Amino acid sequence: MFKKLFLLTLLSGLVAAEATATAPSTYRDIVALRAMNRRAQGIRPMSDGRHYTILENNSVVRYNYADDLPGQTLLASPGDDFPIVDYQFSPDGTRMLVARGAEPIYRRSYTTRYYLSDEEGLRPILTEMEGTRDASFSPDGRTIAFSSGNDLYLYDIEADSVRRITRDGRWNETINGTTDWVYEEECAFTRAYAFSPDGRRLAFLRFDESQVPLFEMMRFDGTLYNRAYTFKYPKAGDRNSEVDLFVYDLDTERTERIDAGPDRGQYLLQPLWTPDGRLCFQRLNRRQNHYELVLCLPDGTQRVIFDEQSPTYVDHTNKPLQFLPDGRRFLIGEETSTGFRHLYLYSIDKGLLRPVTQGEWEVTDFVGLRGDKVYYLSTEGSPLRRDLYRIGLNGKGKQRLTPGDGFYSIAPSADLSYYICEGSNSTTPSRTEVFTADGRPLRTLADNAELRERLAQTDLPVREFFTFTTERGDELNGYLLKPADFDPAKRYPVLMTQYSGPGSQQVSDRWAPDWESALTAHGYVVACVDPRGTGFRGEAFRKATYGNLGALEVEDQISAARYLARQSWVDADRIGIYGWSFGGFMALGCACKGDGLFKMAIAVAPVTSWRYYDSIYTENYNGLPEDYPEGYDGNSPINLAHLLRDDRTRLLLIHGTADDNVHFQNAMEMARALNRWGKRYDMMVYPDQNHSMMPDDTINVREKMIEYTLQNL
Repeated sequence: MFKKLFLLTLLSGLVAAEATATAPSTYRDIVALRAMNRRAQGIRPMSDGRHYTILENNSVVRYNYADDLPGQTLLASPGDDFPIVDYQFSPDGTRMLVARGAEPIYRRSYTTRYYLSDEEGLRPILTEMEGTRDASFSPDGRTIAFSSGNDLYLYDIEADSVRRITRDGRWNETINGTTDWVYEEECAFTRAYAFSPDGRRLAFLRFDESQVPLFEMMRFDGTLYNRAYTFKYPKAGDRNSEVDLFVYDLDTERTERIDAGPDRGQYLLQPLWTPDGRLCFQRLNRRQNHYELVLCLPDGTQRVIFDEQSPTYVDHTNKPLQFLPDGRRFLIGEETSTGFRHLYLYSIDKGLLRPVTQGEWEVTDFVGLRGDKVYYLSTEGSPLRRDLYRIGLNGKGKQRLTPGDGFYSIAPSADLSYYICEGSNSTTPSRTEVFTADGRPLRTLADNAELRERLAQTDLPVREFFTFTTERGDELNGYLLKPADFDPAKRYPVLMTQYSGPGSQQVSDRWAPDWESALTAHGYVVACVDPRGTGFRGEAFRKATYGNLGALEVEDQISAARYLARQSWVDADRIGIYGWSFGGFMALGCACKGDGLFKMAIAVAPVTSWRYYDSIYTENYNGLPEDYPEGYDGNSPINLAHLLRDDRTRLLLIHGTADDNVHFQNAMEMARALNRWGKRYDMMVYPDQNHSMMPDDTINVREKMIEYTLQNL
């Protein structure tokens, strides 16, 4: 009887404990919750417009958009020793190119082993080639282009033979058909070639990086003798690669250089073709304030069909560009004429025809075109949200298609008969549904019911949005995360988390818990503010920081800290700040300029001088070093180290030694400056970890930051 009663009491206690909401208190708790957030990832639309595929348990599975039917396995998992990292279908859908495993190079690039799957089964191809990468089918499906050893090749599927297109590829000297480090990082592409629509010509970029300064990054790797990894990395003001555009004719096997202009310091972006087979290229001057879209005509002449100029910079990183099927018109994104990024319809022959979208809000993504309807995501409802709209090419008949307030992403079918919509908001994890082209819901792919039930029993903090006006009259957006038992009569320590980089956004209405959320279980408030220079509030707000990175942004974060300190529920003596990368640069700037306002600062992988960072990013937002020296030196934390009130501000500097993006040099020079001025600080070094603290320490570094915050704030 006693044992039975004890058991019932114990079970009742367990049920009560499960029913009581608890707050996640560690980063691993946050990771566990995020892992429950089911998403339809890796969606690939098939050319028939009716089906899509996903990589599911290392198998390629096909689903029907309209019908809630079991998936059909098109390629069963070849085994645990065959990790599929990528796949693509031939244009007619009869073959599949499969990438087995990945050997990372930089952020987006990797080498792999390729296999071909068809009615004969799965077989390896290019077995005699080393370091193969960036492969893709030609439009006719008979050929596969790929890169190996900085050279470009063609693989004839029927003949099972390889044809070499270039022969001058050399490591740290010449690259054909793929990008150099800085293009990969800042222009966000690695495949630097494009087939013509008929598959008979191949346009490709050639990078001559022989004059680019060489950077050495030390690798340790647990070996007796460490070694230096060397690669070409152009820092602000230094020599870039000289880039040329070529066209290879598959029938004649002749290669022609395309005259892209006399400026050897310019940037050439991805080549492209019109639907009727005419070559186009995009060029941008070194200052990045003059963008041109150039059309190559059949008679050998060229015509600039779009021209955008700015006194600061043209945002080439987010420029939608889509030719219409008639080959005579195109859609393009532009912001300099109105101060807000919108879509415009152009004619190759007549120039601007009309604006398609208009208003004091921004188009954030071009989704696709179906007939005369343009689909796009925008901030029209709020800068904090993303909604799907469709509108006629004539700029009329606009409709909002997303079902509720939140932050949405869209995966369209090949012909946009359907689209898969994923949305979340600050209180609700993602929900993924299939819709018809006119916005009619068909079925739900993932509703995260299990996660929602868990969250109902979990005191996960929810973003509370606010705005405030700085001493200078600028209105800034922010959010707060508060403890579950928050009492406005009490006073709480506050950690400010931020990134603050040009065009970025941290304050958004989406479900995105991270390590900082765990602090609320320990009695902390987390605050985040987007300062001037961040995105989605118009060109003037975003470009206010041009040529002076770190000045206005630091002013605004200090203003945010002062605003928070005035709140009755904030312990003004316990305000800290954290940031990673650009955010780390900001955390150091705030720690040095804050005059003891911040009790603690954590800077992870920070830029400490813009003279140490790459050419494309830095010069885009900060101008050329010779034109804006104060923007490079006046805001450098290295030159502000003497201002650090180490008697009031506890500083933690964190960096990975294999960071090919923001080099470990930044942390070392910051440490040198702090040492020179006799400043006290803490430091965590992660051997052989990159900018994201991969491959080993993504969890460790966040656990360390929680521990450091609990001990020092």
